[in-house]
Amino acid sequence: MGGAARAGAARTEALRRLAIGTLEANWEHDHTVPSRTLYPHQWSWDSAFIAVGLAHVRPDRAWRELRSLFAAQWADGRVPHIVFHPALPVGSYFPGPQFWASTVADGAPAVATSGIVQPPVHAPAAWLVHRRAPSEASVRQLRRLYPRLVAQQRYLTTRRDLGGGGLACLVHPWESGLDNSPAWDAPLAAVPADLAVMRAYRRHDTAQAAVAHRPTDLDYARYVALVGSYRRRAYVDADLTDRHPFLVECPLFNAALGAAEHALARIADVVGADPGPHRDRAARITRAVVDRLYDPVTGAFHPRDLRTGRLLPVRTVLGLLPLILPDLPPRQVDAVLAEACSPRFGLAARMARPLPSHDRTAPDFEPVRYWRGPAWLNIAWLLWQGLRLHRRPDLAAGLRESMVSTVATGGCHEYFHPDTSAGLGSAAFSGTAALLLDALAEE
Repeated sequence: MGGAARAGAARTEALRRLAIGTLEANWEHDHTVPSRTLYPHQWSWDSAFIAVGLAHVRPDRAWRELRSLFAAQWADGRVPHIVFHPALPVGSYFPGPQFWASTVADGAPAVATSGIVQPPVHAPAAWLVHRRAPSEASVRQLRRLYPRLVAQQRYLTTRRDLGGGGLACLVHPWESGLDNSPAWDAPLAAVPADLAVMRAYRRHDTAQAAVAHRPTDLDYARYVALVGSYRRRAYVDADLTDRHPFLVECPLFNAALGAAEHALARIADVVGADPGPHRDRAARITRAVVDRLYDPVTGAFHPRDLRTGRLLPVRTVLGLLPLILPDLPPRQVDAVLAEACSPRFGLAARMARPLPSHDRTAPDFEPVRYWRGPAWLNIAWLLWQGLRLHRRPDLAAGLRESMVSTVATGGCHEYFHPDTSAGLGSAAFSGTAALLLDALAEE
């Protein structure tokens, strides 16, 4: 083995140890907290990403991660974006269980949760956990999870199809996973907000990270107002179009919805169910994503604001994620690749900088503020999956090396400076560690 090869092997082993140590330190009985500082509870899409990484080292924990999350599923099928740890003291996190008051809703679980959801990346995660470590035990786990995953999809494709076009609608920016993205600025501006309301709460995020790195108090006042609007309706989705001030169809969320149906078709094959309905729904969702969210003028995907009926013109990383749909038509595949490889995002076979979360060339690009510029490993990982699906090994290899190099420079942080790879947000972040393990496994 030559010197370069030895150095590469040593880097891989050091990063692997860092990732495993991070996940071990954040394990909490039956789930993994995203971080011990800012995120002390269980988060929905984080748990899916964490399960993908755990499959390489502790598949038993990967399945427990998913089971514990779905144990908090609501009767209507929704999987809440936060499941609160009952042992933590009141006030240890904002917005906490008292703020969400999930018990006001019929069909909420006994454990306290939030009332909103996150992108449905769980079925693909379950499939990957099985594929990474297939066994009779993993088939049993798939069989156990399958009806819950189906119920999650049913909720999103029926009760959340508020626009009537076959796509799920977000009722809060937090549901997108990209909480503070510039994509939401225009619809959020229409949300009535009283800054005085924030005096009643203590934000924990600004105690853990620089104020300049986090959403503003005005952003938070609007987030709080949106939760209040939904909570007053006991988290019932019927008639939201008449009353709720934020209703948006998101490219990432709905691409995840379609990808989940493809994963469920594979799972159905394994557990003895009929994969046909899943394939049919997947095809319908992909058509709806193209019909409703693709703009042939810009050659890009954009969120649709149901309040105005218009596509939101901001170009963020959200517009790249329909690439995770395996049946995305060639024209749109080419358009996404052109957007990703443009100076806005800088995807290349040899990347000089990490993939940003927002258009680098935009005047409102902020390299250190939450989701308004920084690089995130989970978004890069999703795009990496899409590049492999659509047979672009050159670009996939470049993005994978960028992911690994970013963590080698910045550590297992929550997110990273999009120019320097310096770590930002929470340190020892589980989602980053887990997806790093998955990327390293491809060497």
